[in-house]
Amino acid sequence: MSTDTQDPAAVESRLWKEIDKARTGMVGIVDGEPQHFQPMTAFTVAEDGEIWFFTRAETDLARDASHGARQAMFVVQAKDGDFQACVGGELTVEMDREKIQRWWNPIVAAWYPQGQDDPDLRLLRLKCHDARVWISDGGPLKFAWEVAKANATHTLPDVGGRADVTLN
Repeated sequence: MSTDTQDPAAVESRLWKEIDKARTGMVGIVDGEPQHFQPMTAFTVAEDGEIWFFTRAETDLARDASHGARQAMFVVQAKDGDFQACVGGELTVEMDREKIQRWWNPIVAAWYPQGQDDPDLRLLRLKCHDARVWISDGGPLKFAWEVAKANATHTLPDVGGRADVTLN
């Protein structure tokens, strides 16, 4: 899937598609006390510029975001390695019954023994502000060619592009 990194709309569209496809990434709060990023499953509402996550009340993310909006980042990488992104925004705890019902599935249910009414269930909402995206179109053969060419000519490989995108 070729994407022009000079076209912000195309990059944003690709971003949402890649998050939906990868589904899992790393989330961490970047203001205040440092903490390790945590693996989370992402559920997107692209038209609102939001990524939602199920978590338990005792997690660092839920505890810290329950005291008000926190600056956070979500990092995602495509399984084939041709797409990486870091999305920044505000992380809050938002209990939304409609979203819980929409995204509830057997995998989510495994973490909440009392079901959708489990007292430890929390939804986190990342209201996305911006993203930095790296795209390497062309596949592994182009990548290998560019690396070999760079080593032979003592130049840098052309393996794709980077774009900064402002989101909603």
